[in-house]
Amino acid sequence: MRLMLVTALLFNIAYADSGALPFESEAGCQQGALRQFGQYIGDWQIADSRRIPDTGEWASGDGARWIFSCLGDGTAIQDFWMPNVGTIGTNLRTYHEETESWDIAWAVKGTPGFAHITAKENKLGEIVMHYRTPLPDPLRRITFYPASDDGWKWKLEISPDGDSWTEVYRITATPFVSG
Repeated sequence: MRLMLVTALLFNIAYADSGALPFESEAGCQQGALRQFGQYIGDWQIADSRRIPDTGEWASGDGARWIFSCLGDGTAIQDFWMPNVGTIGTNLRTYHEETESWDIAWAVKGTPGFAHITAKENKLGEIVMHYRTPLPDPLRRITFYPASDDGWKWKLEISPDGDSWTEVYRITATPFVSG
């Protein structure tokens, strides 16, 4: 038993020293269809706002930080949502070549299990996400807009029937600057 533990330890040390860890490279998330969410890899400062139901006016939110990472040189993209006020969460995103769509697992601190979300890029380069299970009431649709060097935008819409949608939350992401 000790010999197996020593062998495993030496293997792990040798592997770590090789610089070949599979999570160090982002290249796989910047190629082909993975570039769809790969364009958001980085550390983002979030300015947000919510629609006030009674008036329809927009009110500034408390902001957040959102970090996107490439896993396994293109195996998946994971992000970490960290609001300044509220509950943190994480998404794990994998791409399916056959359906040309994304399978996303969303987990929120304090909530058991995952929400299952699917996403697909449209002709405008927007990534449109729909919750599958559990199905929220009202229905939700999220749209990521293409990124630029300055950042990107995102919106959440709700619908009572899946036909008519109302925007209720929006964010603007800019590169995070500590300080």
